[in-house]
Amino acid sequence: MNDRTDATRTFVPVRIAVLTISDTRTLDSDTSGDVLVERIKEAGHELADRSIVQDDQIMIAEQVRRWLAERSIDAIITTGGTGLTGRDVTVEAIRPLFEKEIDGFSILFHQLSFAKIGTSTVQSRACAGVAGGTFIFCLPGSPGAVKDGWDGILKLQFDARHKPCNFVEIMPRLQEHLAAGNRKR
Repeated sequence: MNDRTDATRTFVPVRIAVLTISDTRTLDSDTSGDVLVERIKEAGHELADRSIVQDDQIMIAEQVRRWLAERSIDAIITTGGTGLTGRDVTVEAIRPLFEKEIDGFSILFHQLSFAKIGTSTVQSRACAGVAGGTFIFCLPGSPGAVKDGWDGILKLQFDARHKPCNFVEIMPRLQEHLAAGNRKR
């Protein structure tokens, strides 16, 4: 626990789906996905599903849409495809799905990454947002980047005991804008 964890609050497990985007990895060789799954489980959360898709914009978006349709999935974390090469299309596939973008995630991710890899962090387009009441986080495909994203940000934000605020406590309110009584005036 850290100094921002309130031990009097109850831990609430989150159901997280993990998507690896790669033309070359399989479940046997997906080290970044393995690191993420291990950390999710160690933190007390539930792996809702896991998949690997090729670096293909349509395939990525289709898998994420399938998970968004499953009300039991609270968050989706992707690894891979956030770079600058022609095959890196994760951001292009997922960003259009966002109803709201979580700008601070990218900023904080780059701060953490800069401390470890210096200016090379500019080659990552890590991003995050909310769609259909589900959090989506797009991390680079290296095990180090996955550790930075989980250990430095997501582990704490997915802990209901983290204060002054965390993602878990706002999860029930992510779709307020869809409520019939909450129309624009």
